[in-house]
Amino acid sequence: MSAYDVARGLHILAVIAWMAGLLFLPRLYAYDAEQAAKPEPLRTEMRTLLRTWQGRLLKIILNPAMGMAWIFGLWLIHIDVSARGWSFLAEPWMLTKLLGVFLLSGWHGYLTAEGKRIVAGTSVRTSKFWRMTNEAPFLLAIVMVLSVTTEWRF
Repeated sequence: MSAYDVARGLHILAVIAWMAGLLFLPRLYAYDAEQAAKPEPLRTEMRTLLRTWQGRLLKIILNPAMGMAWIFGLWLIHIDVSARGWSFLAEPWMLTKLLGVFLLSGWHGYLTAEGKRIVAGTSVRTSKFWRMTNEAPFLLAIVMVLSVTTEWRF
């Protein structure tokens, strides 16, 4: 077993956890937005529960998983640079992967900021918005995984 194999395996596990959180958190936000139409005290009870889940998902799964995905991804780059040199970073497949990583990280940041707005009561996003954007990380992941596994070139 090589360091590359260990780094790759740990990277994949971290990305799976990160993606799970990125796919689930918008669903929790959608459920939260739907509570506005419900009567008290059910609305308050459900919002309290949903916001507890949202916070835990961010702190216990999403944030650590993103950090570990970045750490293990950078470790993989370090190993590849040692073996191949820096040129592979300019390959179309790797540029696609890196762009995807930055987009997913940006989406993660947006979800974090939106969670703070939801708690503060200043969010303007609807349940429909969250349901429409819920699958965006998965679509991006499809492009990223296929670009890396096929190492496609223009």
